[in-house]
Amino acid sequence: MTDAPAAAGAASGPASGPGPASGRTPQDYETAASRESAVAAFDVKAKSPLDHFQHFLHANPTAAPIMVLALSVAVFAATANNFLTAFNLSLIIQQVTVIGLLGAAQTLIILTAGIDLSVAAIMVLSYMIMARLGVEGGAPDVVAVLIGLGAGLACGLFNGALVTRMRVVPVIVTAAATVALLTLAGLSVIWAAPVGILLGLAAGGAAMSGKLPAGPSMQFRLPPFIATLGAWSIFAALSLWYSGGQTVRSQSIDAEASLLKVFGLRVEILGAQFTYGSFLMVLVFAGLWYVLNWTGWGRAVYAIGDDKEAAELSGIRTDRVLLSVYAVSGTLCALAGWAAIGRVGSASPQSFAEGNLDAITAVVIGGTSLFGGRGAVFGTLFGALIVGVFRSGLSLSGFDPLWQSFAVGLLIIVAVALDQWIRRVSA
Repeated sequence: MTDAPAAAGAASGPASGPGPASGRTPQDYETAASRESAVAAFDVKAKSPLDHFQHFLHANPTAAPIMVLALSVAVFAATANNFLTAFNLSLIIQQVTVIGLLGAAQTLIILTAGIDLSVAAIMVLSYMIMARLGVEGGAPDVVAVLIGLGAGLACGLFNGALVTRMRVVPVIVTAAATVALLTLAGLSVIWAAPVGILLGLAAGGAAMSGKLPAGPSMQFRLPPFIATLGAWSIFAALSLWYSGGQTVRSQSIDAEASLLKVFGLRVEILGAQFTYGSFLMVLVFAGLWYVLNWTGWGRAVYAIGDDKEAAELSGIRTDRVLLSVYAVSGTLCALAGWAAIGRVGSASPQSFAEGNLDAITAVVIGGTSLFGGRGAVFGTLFGALIVGVFRSGLSLSGFDPLWQSFAVGLLIIVAVALDQWIRRVSA
């Protein structure tokens, strides 16, 4: 009877746990579990004021152009005579109206990581169609304007088709055939060209909807830079061909198509004179701001510019969105052409030769990234105003015009360098 408890105690001894008393060596996992281990930690670098400023600029794309605009106004107010007068400030706004509208069109393209070198050429072609139809073609003012806007839309769709690999054969064939047949039938080129453009646009829409055989599709995508560089030359040549190289004079527009100059009419507010074109520019920017920030289409535009492949994987039909972006851009260019007639008073096929570069300048200085996906449309408005303020301030200060161009070029370099700095920090 006394041997049983001893045997039981001996049997239960090894189960008491590891250690020297158990008579065995602890396993590795047992040693590791009994040892205190430190949790992995990462060094968190305290953000400097400069880091906070960098992130602030990244989160607020319009902050930098607003600060530059305020600083430039303050500097020229102190150094240039008559700079802060109501007349001069309203004159600056009038001078940037056309470039601001072109910049709005360019902003949409650049937000998608593209670029459009043909915005000024589209504008010139559109307003030449408006002017010649209204003055020499005998078309009612409203009809001339609508056809001109349709021509801008068609040009934008043409660019979008080159970039997105859409089927453009029906558009080209229909437009060319219509112009040729109507010209052979004795109809003036003044009417034959815009009618051909509009019918080509209708054929392209029918092909996209499946109601018309679409023909062969392009099997390649042209980079936006190359596509719009070629389109720039095409549209510029069409403008010269359609106008015959002749300017439609202001007196003729006043007599035959006064509606074309409506955006040049002035209204006085608190001693400052503003044109209807200035109000149009503000309305366009306000509308684009709402669309880009509060609609699914606007979010898709930013998503494509940030990462097109990721946008496609998320279900966005990138080609359709891009095509619509170029279409809206072309229409805005035509609208800028309508405002340009009111601003200049006449319609010349050789005007606004630097319109493309001025529009890109306004977009870049306004804080929109050339790499796409980041920026705000109101930044372009501030960018256009910055250019206008610099040109006006330097002129009133007595500087030669070449230094005005020098200052604008320096602004572009600084703006692009700032954009790259912000993107590197945000990454």
